[in-house]
Parts: sequence; structure tokens; C-alpha cells
Amino acid sequence: MNFLPAEIERYVDSHTEKEPTLLQELSRETNLNVLMPRMLSGNLQGRTLSFISKLLRPNFILEIGTYTGYSALCLAEGLTQSGELHTIDNNEELHEMAVRYFIRSEYASKIVKHTGNALDLIPSINRLWDLVFIDADKQNYLNYYKMVIDKVRPGGVIMADNVLWSGKVTTTYIPDNDKDTIALMNFNKFIADDSRIEKLLLPVRDGIYCAIKK
Repeated sequence: MNFLPAEIERYVDSHTEKEPTLLQELSRETNLNVLMPRMLSGNLQGRTLSFISKLLRPNFILEIGTYTGYSALCLAEGLTQSGELHTIDNNEELHEMAVRYFIRSEYASKIVKHTGNALDLIPSINRLWDLVFIDADKQNYLNYYKMVIDKVRPGGVIMADNVLWSGKVTTTYIPDNDKDTIALMNFNKFIADDSRIEKLLLPVRDGIYCAIKK
């Protein structure tokens, strides 16, 4: 996932705002007790999400893919005083852990946790989104994007994580059974060609595709 040389990564991290203590604790617990802890955003990506959210000052954020709640807490840092963040994940086993950290945060009253299939749940949440973060099953990225684009206000932002997919999206031969890589390549092409948005692919960690709706 990390494309920068180790010494550059250490330098960047040392010159970037540090994650709050609660997020440090969440990161430790995730790495100790949860499978595939590399899915956690981590400090640099987390501060990137927080920075963008603070610039945007969103009233309503939608996150598709909660995992243990780290990215949701980063995004919540930019919410307006009356703002809400809705986060969706189908992993029931991690629900309690994420909610436990949400409750302990200063954003407890602003975060709404949904457990279930995002494709079923998204249409039931009647909001005009200022910021959407997609970080769930890769084969549905394009479906999620198509589902939310008309529910994002003009000037709103959609971000999608893992779009570089450890560099696999740049390879010329992809086996037919590598459905995640194929899905991400198709998603990236669709975003690049979509005239409804301005787009920027940030090479932060595993790649974050950012789009501003015109």
C-alpha cells in the first residue's frame, strides 16, 4: 500500500499533525485484535481526510465502509456544529468496537452507525451529501458512486480509497479472476471520463480519488 521510500514516509509523518489520543488507542486495538489491520487508514491518510473535511465544513457526510471507525472519526472532525456523519458497514462483528470509540469521542451525537448492505441502505437515508467517502468492497465501487452522485450537492466532494490497489491498476495483464483489480480499473476510468465532476487522484497511501461535483 505504501509507495513512498521509508525515509520519506517517516519525514512526511514527522511533519504532519499527529492523530488524537483516542485514534492512537483505536489504531493499537485494531492492530492487536482485528484481522487485516492494514485496512486502517493510519495517521497520514487520517489527517488527509480530516484536513479535507475541515476545509469543506460539511453538514452531512456519508461513509461507505466503517471497519473499526478510524476514518469516520477523522472525517467527523470537520462537521459543522449541527452536522451528521452516517457510516455503513455489513460487518456485524466490528459494530460494537466502532460504536464504543464513537461514544467515547466528542462526535458521539453526530455519528449514525448503520449495519447492513450499503446498496440497500443508501437509498433509505434521505440527505443531500456534502462529502462521501467510499472505502468498502471494491467490486461495488462504481455502483456506490452511481448511487450517490445525484445525492451530492454541487460543490460537494466524493472520495474513494484504495484506487491504486498496491499498484495493480497499472499492470498490463490482469487475470480474469482478479475481480477487485478489474473493478477498480473500471471505476478509475469511469471517474476520469465523468464530465460531471472535477477529479484528482492523490497518491496518498493506497490512492484516494477525489471528485468535486460541478
